[in-house]
Amino acid sequence: MAEVESESIKILGISGSPRKMATDYLVQEALRIAREKYNAETDYFSAKGKKLNFCIHCDYCVKKREGCVHKDDISAELYEKMMWADAWIIGTPVYQGTISAQTKTIMDRVRAVVAKDPKVFLNKVGMGIADGGDRVGGQEPALQTIHNFYIINEMIPVGGGSFGANLGATFWSRDKGEEGVSEDSEGMRSLRKTMKKFIQTTQLVKKAGPSEKPKPPEKERK
Repeated sequence: MAEVESESIKILGISGSPRKMATDYLVQEALRIAREKYNAETDYFSAKGKKLNFCIHCDYCVKKREGCVHKDDISAELYEKMMWADAWIIGTPVYQGTISAQTKTIMDRVRAVVAKDPKVFLNKVGMGIADGGDRVGGQEPALQTIHNFYIINEMIPVGGGSFGANLGATFWSRDKGEEGVSEDSEGMRSLRKTMKKFIQTTQLVKKAGPSEKPKPPEKERK
């Protein structure tokens, strides 16, 4: 896929780790690549130290259509960043073979934004980064969960393509945090491959112009 000349794209990085270690480093590294190599605008949200309330499926967001019943750091900070960005990078540590609880909480709480506008994230592009203490410890299932989330919210999930980064960027931290993932040459290769495809896809979507939201049925129009 050839790179496309385009206006600057806006990228949000989300670290779903409760610590400032491997995942934080990797999401920040991806954003650095986006800025320095692709001239992207970037923003960042870390779960570390944040108040993140679980979705309790109270349906407040569906009934009221004015956001979430919880007034925490997701409501105060993250929703606006999500709407601002053209594309998202979600990074997660691998816990019990899949995403972290913090990452899942962020995903579940997106329902409040979509309840206000079901097409709010239509055709935004998304990629994933997963790191674990074992080389094969759940990184791909974690990425599949991230991709499922993107698809459900009508976003475009992007992997790195065949041979080395099929579903996205995967890292082996050896339980050494930033030091471990920064020394993982295969992981870094998967990140570069995924970033290239991610940027190219975002540029193509941006060049194609904003998606038209479908008009409601005649009886629902005011």
